[in-house]
Amino acid sequence: MPPQLNVKPFVSAANPQQVAAILGAMCRVAETSGSLSEADGRALSAASLYMFGQTQPLDLANLKPASPDTLAATIGEPALREDALKFVTVMAFIDGRLDKAKIANVLDYAKALGLHERYIDEIAEAASGHVKQALADMVRANLTSITGKEFKDADETAWLLPYDKSPDPALAERCRKLGALPEGSFGLAFYNHYRNNGYAFPGEPTGLNAGFGFPHDTAHVVSGYDTTPRGELLVSTFTAGMHPHFPMAGHILPVIFSWHLGIQINPVAKSAQGTLDPEEFWHAYAGGKTATIDTFAPGWDFWAYVETPLRELRRQWSIPEDGLDRKGR
Repeated sequence: MPPQLNVKPFVSAANPQQVAAILGAMCRVAETSGSLSEADGRALSAASLYMFGQTQPLDLANLKPASPDTLAATIGEPALREDALKFVTVMAFIDGRLDKAKIANVLDYAKALGLHERYIDEIAEAASGHVKQALADMVRANLTSITGKEFKDADETAWLLPYDKSPDPALAERCRKLGALPEGSFGLAFYNHYRNNGYAFPGEPTGLNAGFGFPHDTAHVVSGYDTTPRGELLVSTFTAGMHPHFPMAGHILPVIFSWHLGIQINPVAKSAQGTLDPEEFWHAYAGGKTATIDTFAPGWDFWAYVETPLRELRRQWSIPEDGLDRKGR
């Protein structure tokens, strides 16, 4: 049985011709270096469902590729153009390679659409051989997205690990007390998430900054995505839908490079190859946009929700009660 639509489509205002053109452009990028791979086909089918709400299976055999000029002529709305370019960009990386020809194709779409996006500069930089510079900008975009502050020559390790030199025992103890909350509560689920993964709590010397740890790991708990490379890629994709501040430059591209292309982005993050789930990726993205909570929003208070049952929070925040991840279902 094909997956059912349990989240809102990412794009709510596109006519059939526009949908066909966007999927056709995505297909054309995927086919840049040859025929569609099995993963490409799965990604296109899932994008049809989760991005556009098309519940009928996508007819890949009759999907007509759309050139940059065709796409630009079909889509005039700025917001839809921006979404189309994001989707086209993702298709350049589905097969887990830094393919210069595919990226050049994406750049042609960006030019035709008249879009000058930070993430387009990043992939152009990476394709030209300046991967380290591209990764550095992704880190800056990520930190700016999270903190609301502009980072130039950021020492991301110092920000992510502030308790190494300045532990906060009171904060750490408050986190440990989450373990005494009732079964089924969000706070206990969060506590177990840390304990089961062997993580240090914020405030402990090796703990992550609370400004990252609380919102990021809350996204893990409420979405249901685990901390495997696949899960980390998906939770950041969920975050990109939930927290639309540099979604591509600061959230999606960094994890694609780290967890799919196998390029380590910083000393804190690890890396892996080939972990992008071509179906669940689009589900996570739509799920993040559907969610009515943004854990990275300024002023979001983690502690306000710790006693609430997790399933109730998911209902309140328009997240499926059992979480998003379809793995094993």
